Amino acid sequence: MQRNPVAKMLLFGATGDLAKRMLLPSLYGLHADGLLPAALTITGSARGELDDAGFRKEAREALDEFLPADRKDDAAIGSFLDRLFFQPADLSDESTFQALADKIGDVSGGLAIFLSTAPSLFEPAVKGLEKVGLAGDTVRIGLEKPLGYDLASSREINDTVAAVFPEERIFRIDHYLGKETVQNILALRFGNSFFEPVWNARGIDNVQITIAETVGLEDRAGYYEGAGALRDMVANHMLQLLALIAMEPPARYDMTEVRDEKAKVFRSLRQMTPADVPHCTVTGQYLGGAVKGEIVKGYDEELGKDSDTETFVAIKAHVDNWRWQGVPFYLRTGKRMAVRRSEIAIQFKAVPHSMFAGRGGLLQPNTLVIRLQPEEYIELLVMAKEPGLDREGVRLREVPLKLSLDAEFAGTRRRIAYERLLLDLIEGDQTLFVRRDEVEAQWTWIDAIRAGWEANGTKPKHYPAGTWGPNAAVALTERDGVTWMDD
Repeated sequence: MQRNPVAKMLLFGATGDLAKRMLLPSLYGLHADGLLPAALTITGSARGELDDAGFRKEAREALDEFLPADRKDDAAIGSFLDRLFFQPADLSDESTFQALADKIGDVSGGLAIFLSTAPSLFEPAVKGLEKVGLAGDTVRIGLEKPLGYDLASSREINDTVAAVFPEERIFRIDHYLGKETVQNILALRFGNSFFEPVWNARGIDNVQITIAETVGLEDRAGYYEGAGALRDMVANHMLQLLALIAMEPPARYDMTEVRDEKAKVFRSLRQMTPADVPHCTVTGQYLGGAVKGEIVKGYDEELGKDSDTETFVAIKAHVDNWRWQGVPFYLRTGKRMAVRRSEIAIQFKAVPHSMFAGRGGLLQPNTLVIRLQPEEYIELLVMAKEPGLDREGVRLREVPLKLSLDAEFAGTRRRIAYERLLLDLIEGDQTLFVRRDEVEAQWTWIDAIRAGWEANGTKPKHYPAGTWGPNAAVALTERDGVTWMDD
């Protein structure tokens, strides 16, 4: 991949929560490690009347609050703040863009724009940027979700952006793809010869993908009420994980080959009819309960009104192609769950014949667990014989072969996802960003599920906060003889 770093960066929403928690600490981390172009300037923009000094003050406060103690270095922070500038702008007011262009100046050396804003502001933003010369051939744009709420709105946004920026200069961000463990899925699958022969319907019984959160609405009530768990988590993060597990081996690790194979998976997802949806999906909404020993309110109480928005969804999905025919992919995500956990569990098929059955030995199918958070590890559960003379039969037990990425790479700093994604945006590498055809194939599948809920009058089933969701989610797998991995 030929890298083409830009000389300038523009952050819209530079005083918002994402910028303070993630973007500024990530850019500082890259700066402190000498990974940013030496002359790169970073101009923040938002509504308000901040100047350069005021923005630098806010940035320093954000770094003080959100940087780990071992990353704080006064000299590095000082030189990072010297890169920062600020220009107020209102994306809905076209007259404010010229001052922004004047502040940024010449963009012939390249400009990377990070746009994190409400979808309703995408059109005035890109049109305003184009009008003042901030959308030319040397400019690329990073788009933070949500990129629509369904296929129609997603296409509208994509058309709006595509009228100004060609696809090769659009970087759609899914921060899960920046996680080190997520990228390790590719290394695990395609860097080890022993997995590929069984990584298919002949060797795998089922795949489970879980993203469980213990938090409730927090400060996202306005967005979440209009989105729900399906749009918020499944339409992007979970389907991207599914694609990495299910994709065919790319010929090369580059932005075209990897995204081509992911797009094929999305196009192969079995579309659900309204008749399928009640049997293949479960929706839920949390009631009051206890999470980690703390009493919490239910969703409606937090929201302040009655709502039918789902805070939990479980789905039985299928990838209809040669490799995966007949293998169920169980997806599950929810808020106010029992624990915070993101993981993929791949259960292999049982051995075709057990030679130990006559001696009392009981076999369990092997399972590969890829834990994404809060810990990062890869664990293979294998059968082993318990020590002993076996006079009363052979005793077998499941034991873990565990690779802890935290321990194995203890001397290497674990970077947050946005560090990699921001660096890739600055350098022009689209491999870990989402292409338009991927997004639209995802929404096509999601919209069919929502249409099925509407056709069937589906309402979310309640579950107490601090549990693993509605009982119906257990039934979704158990009628197939499968149990969710909740341990």
